[in-house]
Amino acid sequence: MTTAELLAEGELKVRGRIREASNAALYCTVSHDGQEAFCIYKPVAGERPLWDFPDGTLAQREVAAYEVSEATGWGLVPTTVLRDGPYGEGMCQLWIEGQPDVELLALVDGEEPEAGWKAIGFADVGEGRTALLVHADDERLRRLAVLDAVINNADRKGGHLLPTDEGRLYGIDHGVTFNTENKLRTLLWGWAGEPLTADAAEALGTLKDGLTAGGALATRLAELITPAELDATRARVDAMLTSGKHPEPSGEWPAIPWPPV
Repeated sequence: MTTAELLAEGELKVRGRIREASNAALYCTVSHDGQEAFCIYKPVAGERPLWDFPDGTLAQREVAAYEVSEATGWGLVPTTVLRDGPYGEGMCQLWIEGQPDVELLALVDGEEPEAGWKAIGFADVGEGRTALLVHADDERLRRLAVLDAVINNADRKGGHLLPTDEGRLYGIDHGVTFNTENKLRTLLWGWAGEPLTADAAEALGTLKDGLTAGGALATRLAELITPAELDATRARVDAMLTSGKHPEPSGEWPAIPWPPV
């Protein structure tokens, strides 16, 4: 049984609640025929309505983000499915045990980042002082920045980055994505305006193929997001392929989420 099958078909048992989450997020075990895993279950019934995301559900968008991640071949989002559960339909995502000792973000003195780091911007640290907020110049983060641009992630915070002991990096919490308006809000601006890597261009080409009418990815996303949101996703992929660069902040909205972590 695959992880996706276990999450979709196994018996969910609620073990606790993630109280820091703004919407209902339940820590669970899922088991089936001797297999068991830890997971997060976010029921639709526990979602707070958002005026700027009136269509669909957070749960559907979380699954859609996983589907796009899988289509790139990068595996940046933990296995995520839509299923019924103790509190109705919701998303169920494999629990990832992050490695807190891996430093991906930092506040540093000076106006330029050191080698191995990319600048995000200046942050007020109190008493009239500022510090430079930086993120690691890490290929895994760079891939995630591309994924976020495709799915139009409006909330890429530091706490949504999960490095693991095995060297993997996962992004979580993708409920505010796929808006038809440009809402990219992220801490991963370090590559803004820089040329895409060959790896990213290849992944975007794969997405473009999958998003054509009748393509496997387009067919799957049509079950999760609106036709207008699907068209906007195609347009973002096309725009990145045409420019050959990472997108830049437009200046029309706050480019960094609050709180950033």
